[in-house]
Amino acid sequence: MFTGIIETLGTIQEIKKEKDNIHITVDSSITAELKIDQSVAHNGICLTVVALKDTSYTVTAIDETIKKTNLGNWEVGDSVNLERAMKLGDRLDGHIVQGHVDQTGTCIEAAETNGSWLYTFEYNKELNNLTIEKGSITVNGVSLTVINSKKNQFSVAIIPYTYEHTNFNSFKIGTKINLEFDVIGKYVSKLYSNKL
Repeated sequence: MFTGIIETLGTIQEIKKEKDNIHITVDSSITAELKIDQSVAHNGICLTVVALKDTSYTVTAIDETIKKTNLGNWEVGDSVNLERAMKLGDRLDGHIVQGHVDQTGTCIEAAETNGSWLYTFEYNKELNNLTIEKGSITVNGVSLTVINSKKNQFSVAIIPYTYEHTNFNSFKIGTKINLEFDVIGKYVSKLYSNKL
């Protein structure tokens, strides 16, 4: 389980395809603290550490993960938001994040608004995911509050700290992002639809 509070940025050093899998090597300041078989969220995708070397580590993504996320678009040199799994007893500063991406979305607006940034994202409504005004959403692993919630789009306001310390500063119109919708909202929605 994660909180959506990004610890650091990592840089993709190598991408290797093997059958339907992709092995991604990431250079990161937290590498020395990692161990094999540990879960780390990469742009909100929970991936398992399979190898360690100096300042870099490698994770493997399988076909299911590649199909549901923007991982297939990653390139060497890209920055990724990193968060290690939450420790039992830690503060939950963001919200409950599983690291299981529900679908991708696309940035349709990116604007500086006198000291903060406003981003609007559009997603495929056919997958029946939803947002609510002032509810939680995870964008590329970042826990955020929804504003301007609509049937297939929503906006988020980004403070300077988040802009500077995540890969939000690289988003532009057309950027494909990973979305994990609020797990509590997903359960409530499923229970409600089952009653109907």
